Amino acid sequence: MEFAILVYDGFDDLDAFGPFEVFSHAQRAGADIEVGLYTLDPAETVETGHGLTVEPDGTMPDNPDVVVVPGGGWSTGREASARGEYERGAIPEALAAYHEQGAVVASVCTGAMLLAGAGLTDGRPAVTHHSAIADLDANGADVVDQRVVDDGDIVTAGGITSGIDLALHLVEREFGAEIAESVAETMEYSPQGSSRIE
Repeated sequence: MEFAILVYDGFDDLDAFGPFEVFSHAQRAGADIEVGLYTLDPAETVETGHGLTVEPDGTMPDNPDVVVVPGGGWSTGREASARGEYERGAIPEALAAYHEQGAVVASVCTGAMLLAGAGLTDGRPAVTHHSAIADLDANGADVVDQRVVDDGDIVTAGGITSGIDLALHLVEREFGAEIAESVAETMEYSPQGSSRIE
């Protein structure tokens, strides 16, 4: 399975790197998974919200199985942020297209607002960082007070560190509990719970 983490200038570091590490460990533990950090448009580097310069693996693949989008800077007023991408609209449009072609679309933290901008959370259970709960609700989502909310083809996670929980949840869902438990043990991380909603 191809897991594509969609990054942009201003994304929160841990929102993307937490899931990336989980998926990488899962691959080493035997999961049939490919993972990379990708941009929507060609870019040699991307700057994170905390100032790291990252060289992405390229542009988004044509048909990823899972797209993970981080949040970052929603409440800061910075142009390079999840809010900036929400307002520009290109990433929400791309997420809608990936979802339409069958990809599972997942978000960490305020990345959920990019799903909301795509209309993917309309009338559906979802969660985001506490600073954006009111915005997610105003955008038509059914806000759920859970660490990870799995609604099948849409999976959202609340705060910054919840990206690790989201990734472990996806690994367990797609590759089984044994691999997920192995990854959690390797990372010395205790998952903080998830919620599957049918």
